[in-house]
Amino acid sequence: MTKAIFLLHLLLLFLPVLRLMAQECAKCTIDSIVDLKIQMALEQHVSAALKKSQFLCTSVTDRGNLASCPLGYMATGCSCGFACGSWDIRSDITCHCQCANIDWTSARCCHLTF
Repeated sequence: MTKAIFLLHLLLLFLPVLRLMAQECAKCTIDSIVDLKIQMALEQHVSAALKKSQFLCTSVTDRGNLASCPLGYMATGCSCGFACGSWDIRSDITCHCQCANIDWTSARCCHLTF
């Protein structure tokens, strides 16, 4: 009786694998079936995590030619006073306006929450 229950559980465990094998490929190796099963499980977990995530952004404006993002945020874009269009992002968090005598610099700062 115990062996019969064990075999039944084993069969139930492999039914999804056999179903995948029949649906996805006719001559697959067991490795590719296991890889497919892992990929499906990961996609479900990643999809669930992304549904909970939010992309949050804020702007920071400072006097002068530098504006830094708060801790945990990354600079995604910059704007500069006096119509200066030359800027760069330093260390992923600081906007630097490259024109002379800039009166203000603004950084668009974003981070992803889960």
